[in-house]
Parts: sequence; structure tokens; C-alpha cells
Amino acid sequence: MKKILIIEDDNAIAEEVSVLLGNSGYEAMRITDFNNVPEQMKASGADLILLDITLPGLNGEQLVQEFRKSCDTPVIMLTSRTSEIDEVLCMSYGADDYITKPYNPTILLLRISAVLKRTAKVTQQRSYRDIEVSTVSGTLTRGGSSEILTKNEMIIFQLLLDRQGEIVTRDDLMTALWDNDEFVNDNALSVNISRLRNKLASLGVPDAIETRKKQGYVLT
Repeated sequence: MKKILIIEDDNAIAEEVSVLLGNSGYEAMRITDFNNVPEQMKASGADLILLDITLPGLNGEQLVQEFRKSCDTPVIMLTSRTSEIDEVLCMSYGADDYITKPYNPTILLLRISAVLKRTAKVTQQRSYRDIEVSTVSGTLTRGGSSEILTKNEMIIFQLLLDRQGEIVTRDDLMTALWDNDEFVNDNALSVNISRLRNKLASLGVPDAIETRKKQGYVLT
């Protein structure tokens, strides 16, 4: 589960974002003590940081600039400031994206997903049970047998693998596929899941993906 740190002094907004992230499969963390924020950012272990510009005694633009000197954790500025100058400064100081309030929840989740994908460190080899997973070549290998996954199938499988044992909803999967080159609708998602199941079955794991009706899918 990806961890997202929220640095926002408006408690109502921070709580709203925290609930949104929690309902979308992320682990939301908040900073409530605005002393030593840079140290808290580094120590959080977050996969992504949502950072307001105007904080008690702090300037978010300078904060992200200082943070970038030692850390490459992606940062999205979530702020009520709407001027182009603020956006340009934030991006030039090292922010990965800039979203203005009031925000659209769906757009915020899509931008978070896109930034996480774009900044993810490439892991060439992973494993599932005794299947070797190559995210670079898009292949699953077990013994002397291999299956080649399409781009969409690999995106789906990676999300299921990242959250193995947890329910991944159809909305989660659609969000992950949203900024892919191909348009993916609900029927296309079902087809991709079916094909992925068949490929896993051909490698000897027909029970890999469980369907939880009205909830989603679980990689067992």
C-alpha cells in the first residue's frame, strides 16, 4: 500500500483528503505539528507528499526546494494559490505537479496515480509464488514456460501484486489504466482480467485472482 503524507494546516481539508485517500487504497498520513517539517518529511517514509504552499511560519515553495536537496520523493502542491507565477516557482523548485483548490477528487486521484507511475523506480524482476515477473519485458515465467502480458494486463497485474491479499476495486484498476494509451472501459477491463487469469492458469495458478462480488479482485 502506497503511503501519502498530507501537509496541510486546514484541518477540514486535511481530513477530507485523508478520507479520500484511505477509501482509494492509500495509507494517508498527516503532519499536525508544523515544527521541523523538513525532518518529518524525510522521516515519514512516504511514497508521495501532498504539500500546501501557505503553512504556519513556512513557505511551501522554499520547503520543496530544500527537500529536493536530499530527497527525490514525489511532491504534489495542493494549494489555493492560482497564479501562474506560483505554479512556475513550485515546478522549478522540484514539485512534480500542482493542483489548485477547490480540487476535483477524481482528478486529484488520477494525478496522484500518474505521478506515482512516472516517478516509480523501475523494478526489472519481481516474483509471485514461484513465477518470475519481468516488468520490463512484460513476461511471466515459471519453469520452462512463459506468458507475455499486454501493457494493460501488466498494469493490472502489477497493481494486484503491489496490494496482494487486499481487495482492489474495479475503480482502482480503471484509475490505474486511465492515462494508458488505449481507452479502457468497464467491458474492456473484464476482458483484460479474463485474459490475465487464463495466462496465469496456463502457468499452473488458475486460482490466482479471486473475484469479490461488488467489491473487486484479490491476488491470493
